[in-house]
Amino acid sequence: MAADGRPTDDAAADKAISVDDLLDLVRAYNPKTKEALIRDAFAYGEQMHAGQTRHSGEPYFSHPVAVAALLTERQLDDATIVTALLHDTIEDTRSTYGEVSERFGPEIAELIDGVTKLTNLQLSNRESKQAENFRKLFMAMSKDLRVILVKLADRLHNMRTIRHMRPEKQKQKAQETMDLYAPLAGRMGMHWMREELEDLSFRVLNPEARSSILRRFISLQRESGDVIPKITEDIQTVLQKLGVKARVYGRAKKPYSIWRKMQDKKLAFSRLSDIYGFRVIVDSEDDCYRVMGAIHRRWKSVPGRFKDYISQPKSNGYRSIHTTVSGRDGKRVEVQIRTRQMHEVAEAGVAAHWAYRDGVRAQNPFAVDPAKWLESLTERFENAEDHDEFLEHVKLEMYSDQVFCFTPKGDVVKLPRGATPIDFAYSIHTRIGHSCVGAKVDGLRVPLWTRLKNGQSVDIITAEGQSPQATWIDIATTGRAKAAIRRSLREVDRDRFIKLGRELARVAFEQIDKKATEKALNTAAKALALANGDEVLARIGSAELSARQVVAELYPELANTDDASVIEGTRAVIGLPPGARTLRAQCCQPVPGERIVGITYHGKGPVVHAIDCPALADFDDQPDRWIDLHWTEGRHAPEHNVTVEVTLSNGIGVLGRICTLIGEQNANISDLHFIDRKPDFFRLLIDMDVRDAEHLHAVMMAVEADSDVATLDRFRDLDRRP
Repeated sequence: MAADGRPTDDAAADKAISVDDLLDLVRAYNPKTKEALIRDAFAYGEQMHAGQTRHSGEPYFSHPVAVAALLTERQLDDATIVTALLHDTIEDTRSTYGEVSERFGPEIAELIDGVTKLTNLQLSNRESKQAENFRKLFMAMSKDLRVILVKLADRLHNMRTIRHMRPEKQKQKAQETMDLYAPLAGRMGMHWMREELEDLSFRVLNPEARSSILRRFISLQRESGDVIPKITEDIQTVLQKLGVKARVYGRAKKPYSIWRKMQDKKLAFSRLSDIYGFRVIVDSEDDCYRVMGAIHRRWKSVPGRFKDYISQPKSNGYRSIHTTVSGRDGKRVEVQIRTRQMHEVAEAGVAAHWAYRDGVRAQNPFAVDPAKWLESLTERFENAEDHDEFLEHVKLEMYSDQVFCFTPKGDVVKLPRGATPIDFAYSIHTRIGHSCVGAKVDGLRVPLWTRLKNGQSVDIITAEGQSPQATWIDIATTGRAKAAIRRSLREVDRDRFIKLGRELARVAFEQIDKKATEKALNTAAKALALANGDEVLARIGSAELSARQVVAELYPELANTDDASVIEGTRAVIGLPPGARTLRAQCCQPVPGERIVGITYHGKGPVVHAIDCPALADFDDQPDRWIDLHWTEGRHAPEHNVTVEVTLSNGIGVLGRICTLIGEQNANISDLHFIDRKPDFFRLLIDMDVRDAEHLHAVMMAVEADSDVATLDRFRDLDRRP
């Protein structure tokens, strides 16, 4: 068990929790909780998930209950606890939004729907860019931030029990957690969760490195003993002499935190000094500064390691004083000093807004308004022109410490640590950045590559006729500055880049016997979220995008040589009754990768429908006919028939070329049916066999890129319903 009461092992995460256990956890901070509501939600969730199991073999409902218990640690409101209990019902059971809304109210139904949409974002899709994943997360958070709180708790419990998953699935989930959910938890101020998510991911992604660090910790303790109690006693002695009431907590830093510091600073473990952290919780803000002064008088402070987040709080409400000193035996230790209320916000982050104490909403003056926090976070991203710019913004927001500098008029400008006068200029206005020729810092002229420090006054020198230089890209740190510089440079050299890009694209396309037509480039632009084909060429010419990437986006199957074993026949679907065959509904033609459900029919067994098939509305009042199904993971055989509707120009050889395109994508055409013929265009239905949703997308992308294809859509027909 951790010092703050959180479980640190998988066994604790697997422990079953009853409804009475859960209510005890809630009543501990909210005696006025709506006990009947939580009992009803518990019973409903248990009923909906009946018969479902986790990878460990335990009942599936144990997971939502564990997620709810995690959220009680943050003392959250009843609506959030109920949402945690029911967060998988709409997605994974026969439960519907309307039924949940009627039984538990629209607020809870909206929250559960938000979690469901967030789960269905497919953030781990290998084609999905990290920047787009962040953008999706922010959009999902925008309506109610409690949605992401439930999702973070859901991910934490899944990571604590990840050992039950297949190794390749463990790595996928761990990488997604490290890239997305851990930094998001940190940005929201939930640093304990960020550290635990990082360390759990580290255990999967690099177990050898983590074990090595733990072994060195054990060796260090054998040599010098457990220094944490000793240093804690030293600090408490100083505070007693000062006459300040305080609680002191000490801990060794997490293995991942230590490993990252070793990588960043290129240091061996033996040369790392500040691997211990201590927290001092006092009664008042004045005591924070008195304690800081006493600690600095007792031990030597480390230059450059002092941060005052009380006078300059973070946007998520975080307040604390951080300082590093050379403590016992010269060991560096980090000390964080804060009040009890500051500590509550430091632990809960933005979630502190919904916290309860003694049955009433906690009135913490340091808790931020989630709506205002989210607005300030997303405001900087709204004008991002492309994914890369957006991702740079997000990484700066999530990973970087900040420095606060001043304009000559005394206005405060927040920048990430490592920012330069170039970043400062662009943070004021793009026009100031473009015309920057120099800078004065605290009255002295400095080079533009100077790294700014906290409290400095910066004066930007401008001149008419100045324009951004290519070298500024390497000098700038912020996404806003880099994007503005790139835009300016692209405009100057755009014609040259387009000409060069066109030649590079021509060569790349000819290598697979294709042509880089305007239609193909525009289709690629759409897939890459760029404005048009010229923008694709400009990016290729400026080396921001490779021609090979564009080809792979349009024709992935031509480069696909994966000959792994495939899943065929009845093995494709999990959840069918023994001996039942896989019967796909022809009204929606579901393929692997799409969410599915089974409907039983007398005399012919269950039929597999896509979860969004309109035909399912006919069975809303027949829940006994629904079967929970899902596709087997892995590479499927190309035997899933799908119909697409195509409008083609009526020209010689056009249809043959389209058929060849489909064949090149390793899809087999099983039937053609013309439904409309005109002198210039004709419409037809093409039946083809594909592996999965990703394969179908690749085929449709390749066909749509052809200049003689006017429209292309997936064909679905309710008249084909069983």
